[in-house]
Amino acid sequence: MLLHIGAFQLDVNSQGNTPWHGLAPRTRVLFALLFVFATALTPNERWGTWLIYAVGLMGLIILSRAALSVLLKRVAVESSFISVVLLGTLFRGGGTVLWQWGWLQITSVGLAVLGSVTTKALLCLLMLNLLVLTTSIPALLHALAELKMPSLLVAILASMYRYIGVLIEEFATMRRAAASRNLLSTARGKRLVTGNMIGSLFIRTYERGERVHHAMLSRGYTGLPPTIECPQGRLQDRWAIVTWVILLLLGQVVYFL
Repeated sequence: MLLHIGAFQLDVNSQGNTPWHGLAPRTRVLFALLFVFATALTPNERWGTWLIYAVGLMGLIILSRAALSVLLKRVAVESSFISVVLLGTLFRGGGTVLWQWGWLQITSVGLAVLGSVTTKALLCLLMLNLLVLTTSIPALLHALAELKMPSLLVAILASMYRYIGVLIEEFATMRRAAASRNLLSTARGKRLVTGNMIGSLFIRTYERGERVHHAMLSRGYTGLPPTIECPQGRLQDRWAIVTWVILLLLGQVVYFL
């Protein structure tokens, strides 16, 4: 559970010295957006297309030297939230009935849709997690602003990231207080206390958020966190985008060759 971890840091591999880190943050965001749109808009059962995309994505992961264990753990946690939705695609009608129990049945079309949607989801999650893992949060937010994302949405993302850390710290304090009073000695006590703490944390959110916001304003907050000098778009960024677009187009035209 997220509230039980000791530290909250998304960009654990953002200080690398690789060709991927040498690209401007804006270029890396474009890489991710192009990949996600190309993958999501690909029709079902285009296995050759997704194989090409997977090879290109693995090349990026190797090139960036990202922590593979951290990347896979994050994808596994996120996949658990979408697994229910993915499982619902299995029982779509049409095609040959492979298994049936009453009104519940698994068909060849359902299996094809499940495999297609699962492949799309895994590829997109890997790409987005790679972006967040290897790009500092301030640089990522500034890149979104440079790409003309509405400033209000960027400010919401920045505040959300900041407040999650505050909430984790607040929850840890409440948990230590409960443990010091021996309120977590039994399983029933843990459930009751954890539920009460979550409710109390929800009530405190507004007041604590106001205090944090005023503190940020007093320190010169303007809607975006401060960031160090980020590399601007250069010739290598243009060539990287062109190469990436060619790879994505190759995956689309593979069925017409």
